[in-house]
Amino acid sequence: MQGIAVSDYAAEGKALAKVDGKVIFISGAVPGDTVNLFLTKNKKDWAEARVTAVKEFSSDRVEPFCQHFGVCGGCKWQMLPYRKQIEYKQQEAEQNLRRIGKVTDATFLPIVGADETKHYRNKLEFTFSNKEFTVAPPAPQGGNGAGSDSLQANIINEEKKDTTNFQDPNPPLGGRGALGFHVPRIFDKVIDIHQCYLMDDVNNRIRNTVRTFALENGFSFYDIRQHTGWLRNIIIRYCSTGELMVNICINHEAESDRVALLNHLLEQVPQITTLLYTINPKWNDSIYDLEPQVYFGKGYVIEKLKAAKDEVYEFIISPKSFFQTNTGQAEKLYGIAKDFAALTGNEVVYDLYCGTGSIGIFMSKHAKKIIGVEVIEQAIDDAKKNAALNNVTHASFFAGDVIKICTDDFFAEHGKPDVVITDPPRAGMHEKLVRKLLEMEAPKIVYVSCNTATQARDLLLLQEKYKVDKVQPVDMFPHTHHIESVALLTLHK
Repeated sequence: MQGIAVSDYAAEGKALAKVDGKVIFISGAVPGDTVNLFLTKNKKDWAEARVTAVKEFSSDRVEPFCQHFGVCGGCKWQMLPYRKQIEYKQQEAEQNLRRIGKVTDATFLPIVGADETKHYRNKLEFTFSNKEFTVAPPAPQGGNGAGSDSLQANIINEEKKDTTNFQDPNPPLGGRGALGFHVPRIFDKVIDIHQCYLMDDVNNRIRNTVRTFALENGFSFYDIRQHTGWLRNIIIRYCSTGELMVNICINHEAESDRVALLNHLLEQVPQITTLLYTINPKWNDSIYDLEPQVYFGKGYVIEKLKAAKDEVYEFIISPKSFFQTNTGQAEKLYGIAKDFAALTGNEVVYDLYCGTGSIGIFMSKHAKKIIGVEVIEQAIDDAKKNAALNNVTHASFFAGDVIKICTDDFFAEHGKPDVVITDPPRAGMHEKLVRKLLEMEAPKIVYVSCNTATQARDLLLLQEKYKVDKVQPVDMFPHTHHIESVALLTLHK
């Protein structure tokens, strides 16, 4: 298809065009572009397509700031000015809640944008691979040129570099593997990242230091297909407090090489406050069932969240802890949830999917009692430590399924909730939990979501007994299509 005018933004980073009454969802385009398309899926009333050429660029396009744009799947919206990104996110949040959730009477507050659109993440994970993913130079395109790198993903030259025979013309970097991000939808290749803008430059120094030392010393990079090679992952956590934790995951123990690598990293990046290594002999990269070993430092970092000028909370983050990855926006997100809860000091607050207790502790000064429930036992252990760290003595945390824990006997012992805070994963709440909330009949529910589509699905069910009063989108991840949303529900009287 040639010369198609892209008219609007659809959802999840895709643009939209209409041709002879058919709706086409397009990857790699911006509203205002005129493009040539290749249909990847074609149904009667709709189709999916990718861009093969841009005939005329949208006036909204800007030049991407990262050399990996169009190939790396991390920051797909760099070609859009930030004001347009949050405009489209607001649009998607409202459309999902109106269309899927049938939320018609709620007040939709304007999206809360980020103060920092670069270097905003406090956690990054990079992967070693003996197969580097490379791309051909972008083909010349017409138009104003802004954002033309977005077409790189469509002209990819996938190249396997043999770890033993390849001779790099520009040593010492490259040639024997890559250290960076997985390629979207290609599980066994990695993009060699030398500069990433998602975190302070310290992430680049750590990654590039490890890569250079590994290549100079002949350390092997992991082969995900063969389950061979030594170096597997680097996980970096850099807190607003300045504490910096690095965890290097290896396939098997090789003590002399490990000690040499870790000592070199500490010497070259003295900002590291905790350095760990994890031996992972499994076929997958998850470390939830493994035990990271402390090589240097206390084995965890401390992050802080400011709830008010004189109200600051500290949180222990261990190597396997979950914590919001944008600290600045997390303060805004939790502040909105606290404002929606409108606590007076007399309420029993149930924090469901409480994780390490961050939202409940953030609100604790204004509640009579905090009850946190989470299925992951280690997260509950961290929540108890965090409550103690902040001298929060009126919070209790329980590991298990909410449906099984919240019984009449439990309510008799701890009190029925006046406010429920729920912050589920992207999949949303299980329908049984929604039914449990309807049974509990808390006067107020504050629903924090990282997926407005599943939030809308759950709100539709909750409207059996609740009214959705207001919704506040929050942008936690600039240059991506992800949206957080906070909704306030009140029980029908």
